[in-house]
Amino acid sequence: MSMKNNRGYTLIELIIAVGLFALVMTLASGAYLVMIGINRQTQGIATGINNLSFALETMTRDIRTGTNYSGVGGSFTFTSADGSSSVTYALRDNSIVQNNIAITDPSVEISSLVFSVSGIGSFRATGDRQQARVTIIVSGTVPYAAGKNENFTIQTGATMRGSDI
Repeated sequence: MSMKNNRGYTLIELIIAVGLFALVMTLASGAYLVMIGINRQTQGIATGINNLSFALETMTRDIRTGTNYSGVGGSFTFTSADGSSSVTYALRDNSIVQNNIAITDPSVEISSLVFSVSGIGSFRATGDRQQARVTIIVSGTVPYAAGKNENFTIQTGATMRGSDI
């Protein structure tokens, strides 16, 4: 009698192959889940910072075109570009407000808002030759996951476009 040479995989080889495949897939799916979590955190922080950047850009645009700057610390007032109204920016209830209307998202908590004003004297009255300039420093936290926050500090400046010299 002749014995046939059976070709194929043994049960042991199949078990080892399936086990290796399961191990590789477990590691790959774990890395994928970590990447999804990091992406969500990054998107959360970016959304909060983008909202804050929009508010600061609105503030600096208004300040550049305004006149009659006055303010110290956490409040800043100036006359609008058309000269018809007074605009005030301040910190209230962990939000930046413009004339008592919040301009930042409630999820972004502002803990500190500081305005530093220089060059606001009239040349004719005080001999001040500096152009009016406002530096704004904002600090706070941005949520990026359930119960987790990221601290931030942003500084920007605005210089009055017109000159009173």
